[in-house]
Amino acid sequence: METPVSGTRLENKVAIITGGAGGIGSAAGRIFCNEGAKVALIDRDPDVIDAAVEGIRRQVAGAQVMGVVADVGEEGAAQVAVDAVLKKFGGIDVLVNNVGIRRYEAVADAPWDAWDDILRVNLLSFVSMARAALPALRRSGRGSIINVSSTGAVYGRKGMGAYDASKAAVLALTRTMAFEEGEHGVRVNTICPGYTRTPFHVNRMGNEAVDALVPPCVLQRWGTPDELAYPMLWLASDEASYVTSATFMIDGGFPAEGGGTAVRTKL
Repeated sequence: METPVSGTRLENKVAIITGGAGGIGSAAGRIFCNEGAKVALIDRDPDVIDAAVEGIRRQVAGAQVMGVVADVGEEGAAQVAVDAVLKKFGGIDVLVNNVGIRRYEAVADAPWDAWDDILRVNLLSFVSMARAALPALRRSGRGSIINVSSTGAVYGRKGMGAYDASKAAVLALTRTMAFEEGEHGVRVNTICPGYTRTPFHVNRMGNEAVDALVPPCVLQRWGTPDELAYPMLWLASDEASYVTSATFMIDGGFPAEGGGTAVRTKL
């Protein structure tokens, strides 16, 4: 069922969202469109990105949304994607670096090519997209870059060394870019999602297992993609015009009980 564009918080803004076909990325695309933005979703799979674009058009009447197929871990592909957005929408005001891949392996066990893949996608794609989009973001005079990291960047855990290291690097990249780009009117911030019920986790674990798992956070439940996208909406808007170089933990109060990271299941 379509809902007409109902807000103006991003009116006249153009936003790029990488990983735009995923749960958080597509939720952000829908919410941004519903607040008046023109949105470009970028992902590697043409079928999935087409489905995400069509889903937004079905839900938001009058949505101005486009899909771009690109592997933005390659610098040249990032520039091609940005050029396509500029040709279609004429500018860029918001860049959401949301794309990410993960592997579940200890540092001692992860093959070297896994490190290469994860760092290329989870870190270097953020660099390639920022470098390609910065001229337009600077011209905007009110540019906002939102980098999606992870609670794993802050809290230690077993079995995800490459992923957590890449996400920790995103925090450092955010702070450096905030200092470099402040004079150009571009704000740079990070959100760190906690346990979020995305199609990725449901496909990996199954609905029953996801329902049974109680995340180790104060709220003792999974977050929804929308609950991650709304903080992005605020950071993208002029309401956050005095916010830069910040890290926001969107995690339900994680970790609970003195810093432990163990999860439990419902009885």
